[in-house]
Amino acid sequence: MKKFNFRKVLDGLTASSPGSGSGSGSNSGGAGSGSLHPGGAAGVQREEIQETLTSEYFQICKTVRHGFPYQPTALAFDPVQKILAIGTRSGAIRILGRPGVDCYCQHESGAAVLQLQFLINEGALVSANSDDTLHLWNLRQKRPAILHSLKFNRERITYCHLPFQSKWLYVGTERGNTHIVNIESFILSGYVIMWNKAIELSTKTHPGPVVHLSDSPRDEGKLLIGYENGTVVFWDLKSKRAELRVYYDEAIHSIDWHHEGKQFMCSHSDGSLTLWNLKSPSRPFQTTIPHGKSQREGRKSESCKPILKVEYKTCRNSEPFIIFSGGLSYDKPCRRPSLTIMHGKAITVLEMDHPIVEFLTLCETPYPNEFQEPYAVVVLLEKDLIVVDLTQSNFPIFENPYPMDIHESPVTCTAYFADCPPDLILVLYSIGVKHKKQGYSNKEWPISGGAWNLGAQTYPEIIITGHADGSIKFWDASAITLQMLYKLKTSKVFEKQKVGESKQTCEIVEEDPFAIQMIYWCPESRIFCVSGVSAYVIIYKFSRHEITTEIVSLEVRLQYDVEDIITPEPETSPPFPDLSSQLPSSRSLSGSTNTVASEGITKDSIPCLNVKTRPVRMPPGYQAELVIQLVWVDGEPPQQITSLAVSSAYGIVAFGNCNGLAVVDFIQKTVLLSMGTIDLYRSSDLYQRQPRSPRKNRQFIADNFCMRGLSNFYPDLTKRIRTSYQSLTELNDSPVPLELERCKSPTSDHVDGHCTSPTSQSCSSGKRLSSADVSKVNRWGPGRPPFRKAQSAACMEISLPVTTEENRENSYNRSRSSSISSIDKDSKEAITALYFMESFARKNDSTISPCLFVGTSLGMVLIISLNLPSTDEQRFTEPVMVLPSGTFLSLKGAVLTFSCMDRTGGLMQPPYEVWRDPNSIDENEKTWRRKLVMNYSSSSQETGDHQYTIICSEKQAKVFSLPSQTCLYVHNITETSFILQADVVVLCNSACLACFCANGHIMIMSLPSLRPMLDVNYLPLTDMRIARTFCFTNEGQALYLVSPTEIQRLTYSQEMCDNLQDMLGDLFTPIETPEAQNRGFLKGLFGGSGQTFDREELFGEATAGKASRSLAQHIPGPGSIEGMKGAAGGVMGELTRARIALDERGQRLGELEEKTAGMMTSAEAFSKHAHELMLKYKDKKWYQF
Repeated sequence: MKKFNFRKVLDGLTASSPGSGSGSGSNSGGAGSGSLHPGGAAGVQREEIQETLTSEYFQICKTVRHGFPYQPTALAFDPVQKILAIGTRSGAIRILGRPGVDCYCQHESGAAVLQLQFLINEGALVSANSDDTLHLWNLRQKRPAILHSLKFNRERITYCHLPFQSKWLYVGTERGNTHIVNIESFILSGYVIMWNKAIELSTKTHPGPVVHLSDSPRDEGKLLIGYENGTVVFWDLKSKRAELRVYYDEAIHSIDWHHEGKQFMCSHSDGSLTLWNLKSPSRPFQTTIPHGKSQREGRKSESCKPILKVEYKTCRNSEPFIIFSGGLSYDKPCRRPSLTIMHGKAITVLEMDHPIVEFLTLCETPYPNEFQEPYAVVVLLEKDLIVVDLTQSNFPIFENPYPMDIHESPVTCTAYFADCPPDLILVLYSIGVKHKKQGYSNKEWPISGGAWNLGAQTYPEIIITGHADGSIKFWDASAITLQMLYKLKTSKVFEKQKVGESKQTCEIVEEDPFAIQMIYWCPESRIFCVSGVSAYVIIYKFSRHEITTEIVSLEVRLQYDVEDIITPEPETSPPFPDLSSQLPSSRSLSGSTNTVASEGITKDSIPCLNVKTRPVRMPPGYQAELVIQLVWVDGEPPQQITSLAVSSAYGIVAFGNCNGLAVVDFIQKTVLLSMGTIDLYRSSDLYQRQPRSPRKNRQFIADNFCMRGLSNFYPDLTKRIRTSYQSLTELNDSPVPLELERCKSPTSDHVDGHCTSPTSQSCSSGKRLSSADVSKVNRWGPGRPPFRKAQSAACMEISLPVTTEENRENSYNRSRSSSISSIDKDSKEAITALYFMESFARKNDSTISPCLFVGTSLGMVLIISLNLPSTDEQRFTEPVMVLPSGTFLSLKGAVLTFSCMDRTGGLMQPPYEVWRDPNSIDENEKTWRRKLVMNYSSSSQETGDHQYTIICSEKQAKVFSLPSQTCLYVHNITETSFILQADVVVLCNSACLACFCANGHIMIMSLPSLRPMLDVNYLPLTDMRIARTFCFTNEGQALYLVSPTEIQRLTYSQEMCDNLQDMLGDLFTPIETPEAQNRGFLKGLFGGSGQTFDREELFGEATAGKASRSLAQHIPGPGSIEGMKGAAGGVMGELTRARIALDERGQRLGELEEKTAGMMTSAEAFSKHAHELMLKYKDKKWYQF
């Protein structure tokens, strides 16, 4: 028997002892059980395979998050460290610096971030959350941690202000009070500014919440407090009284000082700006409504929309900048959100694509009492981050180095490739850089803080994202960074749809007909293939040269059905029609499309989209080689594609849906195979199914024949497809009605009470089955599994209903009854997985040959034999023969993935063709013959050799030995849930099977023995977006779309977890704080007493006393000493305890030193006192005492 050496496996897992010579092993049959299949060793010669992977090689941890922070709420900037912080509604904080410095941290409470305040050049950040809690973050470590938290119990926080180089934080509340917090200890001071003390006694109304706090640039002992109702109080901190008060009729939104501290500007709810002088507070010094219409003298200007924020920044050599958001006129309701920049007499309005959340002006100095010299404005929008250059008159924007445009069009699918060919990144970048937008500022990106290096990870990584508008983006993901390389627009191969035509050609996809559904990429051959929501497949080849050519297109009919009562008459309808008779009706080399049938006539042979018929200019990069479209059949639309595979070595693309399988030769541009799944079984089908032509005049039923994927989220097919992206791509998380949720539910498990299995059945109406329906379901009988439909990579599929536990068990029963008359008319078996490989097609084969593995939603695996011409010359002229081999394998649940291993346990890669430029002008390349890389050893074709085939379904994994077709190992991965994503990956030069389960578990199994290496409850399936975008790759990497705008990367490699700290960027770098400008003698004499103001003396416990304990509660953070003591029992317990002991030892040494110094002082005092006493009584006689 084959021997396996495991140094360590999961705790609690006991491996069977390999002592039996029969080769049979015990199999518990339960969930998560791995076993040798009984009788699996019969007739199979086994070599010893040494498995090197153990559980010590695996650990799950998040690495980095890319993209735009979802639902942003707050913004802050450190002008010395030059780092930016963004808070979100979900309690997340993203901290950005130079490219590569990108940190994500999360509040455990998940409360929205209201405001952020940097401790400038101190490596710390204060966050105020909607749960009325203040947090102090330590940024002097690569993973920021909370040092202290302060929870307010009786008042709600509305505004915070931290003066530069101060350790006292001013906190305004909804009740109008102002509290003061010590940043070092995070304890509330006893000094409080009560609202009733701040306003005049004669005022009868409450001033409202505090909306602004700032100390005077001229005098730090004066605090400016702005209240919502229009009251502004200038508070003297020392005398504890209001020095002056300002009143205005309109509500205040924001206030900003002039740097001299003599004037301040307010923005109001009527779109006005008021400028106030401290010497005359009775009325504003100046009032303007920048976007209001001018009125006659004596009449008030027309009100405008509120100005939500204003910033008043001065320049030494020019007029001051007044920058504000909002304030537009009400008579232009469709006008986009704008940022207005007033510089002297010039007014510039910058219209934004999204609403403005917050903006900050970046200035040269951190000191508020100096000329500010603004040089840029950071504008945080709801779905974007832009930086405007203020140093140029046309105000250009900076080119954003961060991947903030992942969601430019909603992401519909993802693909991840690690350790790809190293020259690909440079090639893609050189092509993509030519198509970059122009007009950016020529200055460097101003957010340039932190430090970052490449670290130990050097292999290239590429992420591909497909989008709703048909675009494809290639990203360089090496060394945990993300930078866009190249963008491909697949919609350019199709004609633009007009409003009238779109309703005629495609009633299902109205708004996003080009949405990408699946991606297949071969990095070595650079063959790229996509399938779209409109049931099309496009094959691209890479070229460095521009060409102008016609787009070749093929139209494929793929619509089959089952007779109500079937009699075994195989000769009446041959399962494989003659290719010569099939090609003329399925092929359109000219690219022309059929005319649309007039209304009232059944649609037939019409594709959903029209391919361009004129010559098209194709720039360097990926150029369309072939477009394949499924067409309408007898009034029924084509079903969306659920599986896709391409072989560059064979020149063949295969794709399938719930109707059947199509195989196309993209070298000769011919259809090799186009038939229903039931036809692939031929006479060997255990169901004895026979095909027939589609029923005539059959009315299209939305419940059962709606297009798969994004459009099947709604039973009403006239709904626009953009609304169907709600759970996947839309940027708002509005709830989905129960009926719609059930219609899109793809699995047998439940998420938030809804069915969610990719192979279960759900009624489109979302209602329970009636008794008649139940009896109809039961007609399948105990031995008849109901047909199930499948999922695609980008979307889940709806299916027929399964109601009873008995039917659920029967759905995985592989016993097939000879009776077929009870099969439901509309039941179908979808193609869920495809895989090209050199393998043994039949049981008695002695040599490997080109094969296509086909997996279905019923857990059946069919092997199709490909007979290719022997020479390159014949490959372009002779036909390729595609025949089912008659080999069938079975698993529980829909088949998800395939892979093959050689006799030594090495992973076999599918063969590929070495890339060459198809449009090269080099004569040598034109005559260069096709070079194929087969990826197997020369001895693998010897007689009697064998290989291992790994097949994983949504329920279990199996390892078969070919050509004997013996099942060697079975692992029932889950019984209570189902697998969403599975892939065979390479880690430390060894192969393993990685699975992501719907219950949130990530599981790793060794190969070929299927021993569990890792099982971690990582992420519960709370959003279908995660299920559709989760993908594994080599070297222990994985990713998923954590929000509509963000990609979360993670690793399951212990080595990468250990090295992650070295790969992350440093947020804090030691920088000297710039010196303040010399104020001059006169300014120092008459400029106020700010320099001598002592906040410690005023706010300290000795003077102000202690605050009420019931007002706020101090909570030690995990980054503090108390938090470290609490975490000492964890994984890093020993190190933490040593660090604590070292700190305590240092503290005790300090106390000992202080005690020693005190004893020395006491000794000196005693010596002095004794000496004085001795001198006093030195000359006295005894009788004088």
